Amino acid sequence: MPRPVALLVNPSAGGGRALRALPAVEYELRRLGVAFRTERTQSLLHACALATEAAAIGEVVVPFSGDGLVGAVAGALRGHESAIIGVLPGGRGNDFARGCGIPRDPVAACTVLAQGEVRALDVGEVTSTTGAGRTFVGIASLGFDSEANRIANGAPSRLGPLVYAYGALRALATWRPATFDVVVDRDRRTFAGWTVAAANAKAYGGGMFLAPDAELDDGRLDVVMIAPRSRRQFVRCLPMVFKGTHVGLDSVSVLRGAEVRIAADRPFTVYADGDPIGDLPVTIRAIPGAVRVLLPAS
Repeated sequence: MPRPVALLVNPSAGGGRALRALPAVEYELRRLGVAFRTERTQSLLHACALATEAAAIGEVVVPFSGDGLVGAVAGALRGHESAIIGVLPGGRGNDFARGCGIPRDPVAACTVLAQGEVRALDVGEVTSTTGAGRTFVGIASLGFDSEANRIANGAPSRLGPLVYAYGALRALATWRPATFDVVVDRDRRTFAGWTVAAANAKAYGGGMFLAPDAELDDGRLDVVMIAPRSRRQFVRCLPMVFKGTHVGLDSVSVLRGAEVRIAADRPFTVYADGDPIGDLPVTIRAIPGAVRVLLPAS
């Protein structure tokens, strides 16, 4: 018998994609014999309160939205041993679902809620001087990515997942390299470059495999440092990120560790799961087995 579900719908996610797909999702859940109730979220704070209440009465908490809501719910429920999270992709990127093998069609993904198996997964935590620790499920990045994310978040919703490529191309016009100071566990690197990212998952930006070897359950972050010598080299690198082959370039370095400390020679906002999550300097940690998630049965 499938567990009962609390469906948390962000009405504006993906330009209203979740709301448009909601009737078909509800029909499919009934067909699969999944008891559910639907709640429309008003904010991330409201969603976290709904998630906590639902978990307390034994419901599977299901964000029907993008990665930002998934990360917020994971933050609210991490460490709650009985809480279970399900995911229905309803945003623009849906990279967490992609990395978990959950179908990107939300109706098809309903099968995972009915027949999936529960696995403990890691989350990441960003702590900065401007606030308490914030949870993310995917990739936290900064530098060039800070500007690209800022532009993408203000772009027209009709662009769909292409919004992230749009943000990157627009950010190129004004970008100048920064000097980053990065400490992964005890390994320190100082370099002039473009982007630093701490990856709990493989992908971000609607299918860009920035950290193709990252695992959601290994207790470590893949720290990707990108330092092309020119704009031309960076533009050449961009298409390679969609296949993850960029990690073989001399201008890309990857370290793996449980904790990374990052500072730079100018201010940057850290973005994770598509949302601003802190300002430099930051410490980013992997939190092993922090959440239990319904995944496709193996």
